[in-house]
Amino acid sequence: MNRGVWCWVRFNAMAIYRLGDQVPQIHPRAYVHPDAVVIGDVVIGDESTVWPSAVLRGDDGYIRIGDRTSIQDGSVIHTTAEIPTLVGNDCVVGHLVHLEACTIMDGALVGSNSTVLHEAVVGSGALVGANALVPGGMIVPERAMALGVPAKIREDAVDADLLIVPGKDTYVERGRRFLAELERID
Repeated sequence: MNRGVWCWVRFNAMAIYRLGDQVPQIHPRAYVHPDAVVIGDVVIGDESTVWPSAVLRGDDGYIRIGDRTSIQDGSVIHTTAEIPTLVGNDCVVGHLVHLEACTIMDGALVGSNSTVLHEAVVGSGALVGANALVPGGMIVPERAMALGVPAKIREDAVDADLLIVPGKDTYVERGRRFLAELERID
């Protein structure tokens, strides 16, 4: 499987690992910080960003990260053999988030220190609040908020225009800058 070899060469200073025949595929315009870890069957899309201390471990199953999506510092993304972890386009996955065998649809925001578990689905344009727990099997509808532990749903509570402000465009630009300018100096 040669499809992922180019990422191994281009990102050789980063912790990107082949696991047997499972090879990460990272778009050339994606930014993966050198202190992030990407293992196995993981695909990272165009202009997406993966920040320091994030771990994407596609060992049992697979992980797919769409285009222009930000996986922020310290987040852990894992999967199971039966259920992949899918994160759509234009998403923000906040700091210290745990995603496990779930689906995050396009344009969603998963707030810092939150957890989304097996077979949960976060709809397009939805928001998972900071520190929330979205339990296995829960469906967060499009443009709804999931808040609390366990999460309670507030339907049609997300203003799509407000979700863009803290969102993906900032991280796409930051990823471009880091690709061009980041240099270790020690």
